[in-house]
Amino acid sequence: MQSSSLFDFHTDQSLQRPALPVLGEQKDIRYYASRAKSVLNGTDVTKMGFWSINPYVGCAFGCAYCYARYAHRYVIERSVNAHPEQRQLREAFETLPPWLAFERQIFVKENAAEVLRRTLRFGSEKHLNLLKGEGIGIGTATDPYQPAERRFRITRGILEVLSEHQGLSIWIITKSPLVTRDVDLLRRIARHNQISVHISLITIDRELARRLEPRAPTPDSRLRALARLREHGIEAGINVMPVLPGITDRPDQLEPLIKAIATAGATYLNACALRLRSAARQRYLPFIEQEFPELAARYRATYAHSHQAGKRYREGLDLYFTKVCARYGVPFGRDDEDDDEESEGLTPDVGQLVFEF
Repeated sequence: MQSSSLFDFHTDQSLQRPALPVLGEQKDIRYYASRAKSVLNGTDVTKMGFWSINPYVGCAFGCAYCYARYAHRYVIERSVNAHPEQRQLREAFETLPPWLAFERQIFVKENAAEVLRRTLRFGSEKHLNLLKGEGIGIGTATDPYQPAERRFRITRGILEVLSEHQGLSIWIITKSPLVTRDVDLLRRIARHNQISVHISLITIDRELARRLEPRAPTPDSRLRALARLREHGIEAGINVMPVLPGITDRPDQLEPLIKAIATAGATYLNACALRLRSAARQRYLPFIEQEFPELAARYRATYAHSHQAGKRYREGLDLYFTKVCARYGVPFGRDDEDDDEESEGLTPDVGQLVFEF
């Protein structure tokens, strides 16, 4: 596992423990205690046909393309209003743009396991439907194994609760090899439930990954985590999400990645092109201007009227993944969200292997 993920926390002893205490700090990141009223987000909230659990609000990995930044502003705003005595949080709210607060002000749901246990035992009928196989995604708007998990163990507590039940359908999304710490629980859950781990990996180029995902674990460590999960019989695959136009979409980037994923024993590979909604756009487009200035104008034109790349580009990408995944014997899945939406921009011929940008 990557040593830089072992953050050195310290508690601010100068603070009394207010309603929203600071649990620890690491360089420019502050961790706040949060008492969750509920943990399960229903399908009416996710709008995606499955339930979700997010042990943390915000994510310290700071990936430039992250789509999940959108919700963070509202969480901080509510917390500031509810806890005016919390000076650091108020100052952060007033000075940090929301996209940056997402990776600098992390909320830790200390009571998540307790709330989940109570919900699954005494919840409403719609909650009890979870016990009939409705899907639960863990980590849809945060990484459940970000460095804070080493200390706070919120995700492990959630898995311990889920291991008490049968008939669940669970998947975990993470970039961190820390997920292998919980192999014992994953195996226990798998005895009576469906569970899989989606490890996010968009390139095996370590230098490029560091530019795109400055605090995330290395590509090699993620592939090793995948192999270890498979050795223990845990269903696990890779999300190549998102494919970044002009950056990670060349065949000389994608084919070695697919080959490495297959070699590590992935049970599937999912992929989709970059989606750029408003909050992510505020972070990603300035990043492109700074790191890849030759692509900036094309990105702005491509995503000017839609959060998606052009339909023909997406079709070409799917065709390429289908062909190369078949060559290396790893099943390919695709994300069908907004599949029928038309948009302009990147439009390579669907027969091309090079996705011109």
